Amino acid sequence: QVHLVESGGGSVQPGGSLRLSCAASPGSIYSIMGWYRQASGNQRELVATITSRFRTNYADSVKGRFTISRDNAKDTVYLQMNNLKPEDTAVYYCNVEQWPGGNFWGQGTQVTVSS
Repeated sequence: QVHLVESGGGSVQPGGSLRLSCAASPGSIYSIMGWYRQASGNQRELVATITSRFRTNYADSVKGRFTISRDNAKDTVYLQMNNLKPEDTAVYYCNVEQWPGGNFWGQGTQVTVSS
């Protein structure tokens, strides 16, 4: 079983920045690490993913504003969110795919963008 510890959520004004972190249980290989979000009344959606070889993928809505990165030595994935908009308000969930198999979710962290 993989345990994910998320941090970094909070409230910010439009145009502000936040950085999310997600630390996974050490000692495993995580082929893909990523972030998803779920706004109230909506389905959970992809925000960004990053492979173990640092190949990234972003939702169109966050391209140019969000940056995903990872530290393989720390089994940690980050999401730097800049120029935040009210529509970015959601619960953000960390997700990892473990090699050779397994998919795990974090508990979620709230991000609120409001003036």
